[in-house]
Amino acid sequence: MKALHALLVEDSPVIRENLIAALEEMTPLRVVATASDEAAALAVLAQREPPLPPLDMAIVDVFLAQGSGLGVLRALQAQGSAIERVVLTNHATPALRRQCLALGASRVFDKSGEIEALIEHCLARAHAA
Repeated sequence: MKALHALLVEDSPVIRENLIAALEEMTPLRVVATASDEAAALAVLAQREPPLPPLDMAIVDVFLAQGSGLGVLRALQAQGSAIERVVLTNHATPALRRQCLALGASRVFDKSGEIEALIEHCLARAHAA
């Protein structure tokens, strides 16, 4: 099973820290960079931040205090990036799910009830790598 390196884009410090703890305890995923807004996420993706290992996954919240996770998805799509895009949101409506998938997200998870499914997805991804 391969360790996965991820960027986590989440504006809530409490959710961010709890999610990192859960993912790193229950999966081989390691969050190697975090961003609380769109601009910070784009800076990480442009490698203007400290050097990082190659990213395997970006876990992105859609509604951020500044900017949008959709902008992060658009940037990754425009770059033709091979980084897997996973969306984690409180607003997983059918329309938003379709929009995220159209922007290259592989999966969309609802924070309120699909954290276990996110963990299972990360485990499956690590086994397949």
